[in-house]
Amino acid sequence: MPVNYTPPTADALLPVPGIALGATAAKIKKWERDDLLLVVAEPGAAAAGVFTQNRFCAAPVLACRDHLAQQQAKGFGFRALVVNAGNANAGTGAPGLAAARDTCVEAARLLGCAPEQILPFSTGVIMEPLPVDRIVAALPAARSAARTDGWFAAAGAIMTTDTVPKGASRQIEIDGATVTVTGIAKGAGMIHPDMATMLSFIATDAPVEAALLQALAREVADVSFNCATVDGDTSTNDSFVVIATGKAPIAPIRDRSDRRLPALRSALEAVATVLAQAIVRDGEGATKFIDIRVEGGRDAQECRRVAFAIAHSPLVKTAFFASDPNLGRIVCAIGNAGAGDLDPAGVSFWLDDVLVVDRGGRAASYREEDGQRVMKKDEIVVRVALGRGGAQARVWTCDFSHDYVSINADYRS
Repeated sequence: MPVNYTPPTADALLPVPGIALGATAAKIKKWERDDLLLVVAEPGAAAAGVFTQNRFCAAPVLACRDHLAQQQAKGFGFRALVVNAGNANAGTGAPGLAAARDTCVEAARLLGCAPEQILPFSTGVIMEPLPVDRIVAALPAARSAARTDGWFAAAGAIMTTDTVPKGASRQIEIDGATVTVTGIAKGAGMIHPDMATMLSFIATDAPVEAALLQALAREVADVSFNCATVDGDTSTNDSFVVIATGKAPIAPIRDRSDRRLPALRSALEAVATVLAQAIVRDGEGATKFIDIRVEGGRDAQECRRVAFAIAHSPLVKTAFFASDPNLGRIVCAIGNAGAGDLDPAGVSFWLDDVLVVDRGGRAASYREEDGQRVMKKDEIVVRVALGRGGAQARVWTCDFSHDYVSINADYRS
């Protein structure tokens, strides 16, 4: 089960005016649950997305990028997402891309719009042909099931190795009107930034100009999903999409100078951060949630390199699982981060409130029983001070347990 994460109840995920969600069982794998999701937006909505940097990206990612570009270039409005679980449609070549496009054509026929107004997404096993006939056959049922309060069912339909559905909502007031932000995500393994197998969809009824929405999507990803890592593997399918339906009764937000933008960005970031942390807390086999904070770097990039060097070290992650204060492993990871001229004499680090390394050497006050006390906790803060600047960065990760190996060894069965 996730580390200190309680999934939302159905009524905690607030409807977003202009959005309806329908889930159904397309039977893509041999499981008895919904595995196909259709998210329908009323005409006039806009969408923006951030996608995997993996060069072997999946067919739906290629189709999404193309469709979003056409929506912006030709003024098409966004109309729907189609998401399937159980098959990634990655490493499938031209037939896979044709299958993704066929899905869009069928969804467009149901909604009476252009195929370019549909964005397809897939998650699951890589290099298996997508059973597009099952998806197409199930789309009418998903359309019939679509409802404004369907967020919880939607979160369940996109799960693969997740143990719980993940979702969050926020409401803010802008110009005297209530504006809603609701989002869902899936992911538990193959999680690493740029984008980190992760999918997330967030919708708001705020009216936001399309180009600004794209910039917002990138900025929100950078402070949330791009700070989450489970195992250092960037998936072929990672996708994060923000939808703005424009149904809130306020004037459109068109540019960065708009005084209302910070409040909206804050709400989007809050939802995305809950989702990103939920993915890490539900990391495959995770027993601990680790918050890594690096400060005192020359720039944020340097701080991120150090944070991810710690987060990705199998030796560090297994030590956390074992509650073993073998903290030289963290020292080693910092030294391996690629900051070539870093002076160890300026580096200190803490586990929660326990100073472990003080300016390059073991702190005089450090006692192993203090390290052991912190390592036994299920939530741990690692704070590193590089001592050579004012920059900082933050990364969330989890430990590596025996179950991580078992889950991934059995993944295709």
